[in-house]
Amino acid sequence: MDISNLFLFVGADPATHWLEGCGVKVDRGGFVLTGVQGGENGERPVQPLETTVPGVFAVGDVRSGSVKRVGGAIGEGAQVVAALHGFLGDATKPAL
Repeated sequence: MDISNLFLFVGADPATHWLEGCGVKVDRGGFVLTGVQGGENGERPVQPLETTVPGVFAVGDVRSGSVKRVGGAIGEGAQVVAALHGFLGDATKPAL
């Protein structure tokens, strides 16, 4: 066959079985739920890429609803750096 283009999708099955029992929720396909999909984390708002465990974030292909593109994962990774700084900054403040 004369083929001019080929598109290959690798990684359609997330390797998240190791998360069982730690509180991080996944969808039916095994992809990690983040943000509003994951519900609430106590009394504070859930960050968009935060899982159901406070301070644990997921980015890239493993995240439920992600675009499954390298560029998207890079952007999400950069976004999580700021979210982690905010989370850790709040965690060091005394509760009133």
